[in-house]
Amino acid sequence: MNHGERELQDRLGTRERADAFSARQVLPHLNERMRHFIGRQEMMFLATADAAGGCDSTFRAGPPGFVRVLDEEHLSWPEYRGNGVLASLGNITENGHVGLLFIDFLDVIGLHVNGTAEIVEDPDEQADTAPGRRARLWVVTRVHEAYIHCAKHIPRMAKIPRPGPSTKKSDYFIPGTACRQAI
Repeated sequence: MNHGERELQDRLGTRERADAFSARQVLPHLNERMRHFIGRQEMMFLATADAAGGCDSTFRAGPPGFVRVLDEEHLSWPEYRGNGVLASLGNITENGHVGLLFIDFLDVIGLHVNGTAEIVEDPDEQADTAPGRRARLWVVTRVHEAYIHCAKHIPRMAKIPRPGPSTKKSDYFIPGTACRQAI
């Protein structure tokens, strides 16, 4: 815990509850249930910050198990081709601290994983992987702490198939473009 957290806990009277949570729930590694949980996820949320503290949060997705649990202290995921901005990867090159959030909206459970990350090039050309799912770069994260996310406010959602071919949505928020939909 950092000084700011302790100060707020003292001011708001939650230190005892926070200490009990940390002692019971926060681990410096991924236990077997956490490893299994990550291995079946199709998405995660990634938080990074640059050297000056400028933050970025983003969404990563892939087939179940796209985030690979290497062992109880390491996991990795592929960096698929995106918009070319590379905000998260740029932040990781300046400041390796990352926050990962996995949420299973069907079972209504979440998992936080905080650690340090590095970018590695894939030495294997992934010849057996479909072209849309090949990755030149991977992010490998060393786990510093892992803990449950409170399920109280996670909505239960069901996965539904995409209807037909998807339309390009990259201009959705730009006024006057054809992709804009009525709200």
